Amino acid sequence: MSSFPNTRLRRLRGSPALRNIAQETRLSASDFIYPLFVTHGRNVQAEIEPMPGMYQLSLDRLLPEIGALVELGIPGVLLFGIPRRKDAVGSEAYEPNGIVQEAIRVIKQAAPELLVIADVCLCEYTDHGHCGVMSNGTVDNDRSLELLAKTAVCQAEAGADMVGPSAMMDGQVGAIRAALDAEGYVDTPIMAYSAKYSSGFYGPFRVAAESAPQFGDRRGYQMDPPNAREALREIEMDVAEGADVVMVKPALAYLDVIARARQAFSLPIAAYNVSGEYAMVKAAAEKEWIDGRRVTMEILTAIKRAGADMVISYHAKEAARWLSAAD
Repeated sequence: MSSFPNTRLRRLRGSPALRNIAQETRLSASDFIYPLFVTHGRNVQAEIEPMPGMYQLSLDRLLPEIGALVELGIPGVLLFGIPRRKDAVGSEAYEPNGIVQEAIRVIKQAAPELLVIADVCLCEYTDHGHCGVMSNGTVDNDRSLELLAKTAVCQAEAGADMVGPSAMMDGQVGAIRAALDAEGYVDTPIMAYSAKYSSGFYGPFRVAAESAPQFGDRRGYQMDPPNAREALREIEMDVAEGADVVMVKPALAYLDVIARARQAFSLPIAAYNVSGEYAMVKAAAEKEWIDGRRVTMEILTAIKRAGADMVISYHAKEAARWLSAAD
């Protein structure tokens, strides 16, 4: 291989046109999935304090948001619900008229082409804030599977295009696949939160979804941050159980895991650019310590460069606008 001075790598960096033609990783609005928090009531648009620009929305305030996403070319949303009441078994998660199920119907009627993914977990719906049912002070993995499967079927019946089990219960993908198939939803895909780490980056989300644990933490079922090989085992198990898409969460602090997953598996990989990652950028940009737009696009590009096929991000709307303006 030729060396300097015959080879000058700066030759392809000298102008915007040269940089563009040599660009290896490209972002598009079509790469994004936008999370939404839906709640009961009317005319509710409650800003989530640690997540500037994000809101809890009642169903009547949801439609303008959906229209904006379609106009921006963002292909899908990920739904989280805030129920009217919570109980020990998260029963509103699998009620036919639960908030997420109602939101699915509203969105599919208004924008049938928009991909609607429903998060499958119990943490927003339980009075203790854990992702499954409790037994003797700990989350009972196997008892929780039936309720997670019931939730996924209820969401599919409401019209969800995809379900996303995030509870990190062993066997959840297999239980959901079997339940969907038994009810005739054999074509409903599963996006598995396969490598979901027990992370300090989730704090703002727990405010948004009102889902903080009332005692203890989730380290007993979410992944330990130092482990990367274990992530591949989690993904492998979910693939064997019927996952159609697998996820790494969070994204920014786990780019190495995304890259390793991309090398090991051929199915689509999602990465979740989580609430704490979003909040840090927003807070630093507000202080003018960083260029918020530049850093946001650098982060999103890094996630895709690591190997993600789709990026779930609270930045999706603003990033789509910036990309459109650049075009």
